[in-house]
Amino acid sequence: MTRRHLDPESPALLALLAALVALGPLTVDMYVPAMPAMKDSLGTDISSMHLTLSFYLAGFAIFHLLCGPLADRFGRRPVLISGTALFVAASLGCAFSTTVEELLVYRFVQGVGACVGPTLARTVARDVFGPTRAARALSLIAMLMALAPAIAPTLGAIMLLWLPWPIIFVFLAVYGSAMVLLIHVFLGESVPMRQSLHPGIILRNYRQLFRDPLYLRVTVGSAMIYAGLMTYLSSSSFVYISMLGVPVQYFGFIFLTSVIGYMAGSGLSARLTRAHEPEYIVLAGSLLAAGAGSAMLLGAFLFPMSVAAILAPMVFYSTAMGLVLPNAMAIALRPFPYIAGTASAMLGFIQMGVSGAASAIVGALLADRPEPMIYMMFLIALIALALNANLYFSTRETTQ
Repeated sequence: MTRRHLDPESPALLALLAALVALGPLTVDMYVPAMPAMKDSLGTDISSMHLTLSFYLAGFAIFHLLCGPLADRFGRRPVLISGTALFVAASLGCAFSTTVEELLVYRFVQGVGACVGPTLARTVARDVFGPTRAARALSLIAMLMALAPAIAPTLGAIMLLWLPWPIIFVFLAVYGSAMVLLIHVFLGESVPMRQSLHPGIILRNYRQLFRDPLYLRVTVGSAMIYAGLMTYLSSSSFVYISMLGVPVQYFGFIFLTSVIGYMAGSGLSARLTRAHEPEYIVLAGSLLAAGAGSAMLLGAFLFPMSVAAILAPMVFYSTAMGLVLPNAMAIALRPFPYIAGTASAMLGFIQMGVSGAASAIVGALLADRPEPMIYMMFLIALIALALNANLYFSTRETTQ
């Protein structure tokens, strides 16, 4: 098969990277509407269904520790192709699972395979666009990527009207297969300098990241913002469908409001990067997320069991995510051009680890009311604001 590598300045490259980043959100967003039906089909409970997300996030998080060093040693392309092929196999395993225990195993493996797409797409963007243009490129990728999860929950809900839940995982396997083909044909290798896989060097690289206070602040701060979304996603089908009585065919439209917010935030971020430093945009987004979390908490007291009281603040929270995540990634990767894969991987590991823990805690507490989800989102939004405010003011002191 003839390879036709995309030009770095081609919009098609951004589209391909966005499709790779979308692999992670799609794997969550498409099956969220099916969680109540899966619970009944597999004869399990809400807590165990939350674990299907936590196991996925655990696999996603843990493999980051190897994914980054492997990509820095062997290049981005071979790791992307191998990991995505593993994702395809695990997706088919999920589709044919007959018990929740079997599903948990395949979800873990699916997370391992899925992590290479988002992690290395960010890394390729840093390789190709450099430290200054990466924030804008990542914002545009995020805006394009949001098109997939905008469609995914609605598509998943529509599929469930006529077909059983395994069809969602079959679709994911087909999507992953298409990504393998596109990577093979169109994506050129971008690794600037191959690193050693010697354990001592890998540990030295990770030690370098953990000794950088700016990297730690921006990574943990953005992980908290992302964990708010994962908390919402893992709970939303139970909250809206089971607790608030929203028909399953309308769930996708409810979810679409959050995706629109994320696209708006990402588009605004791409514009703001022309005039403002990434640290400023991260702080602004964190303030918006904290405001949204506060509004959701207030709504829980004034309008209990109201769809609008959760839905409206979530639009603004999603907008805040669109502002924070691309710029936080650019800040985190900026000082590490030669270990960008490792830096991106550690960012993803922390992001998914925090998200998995938050989702599991809420899953254990969620019963017949949405308050555990709301309290968790409020708490982590405040922590994110504190960390990102510290990042902003410490950066200003350094530059003055």
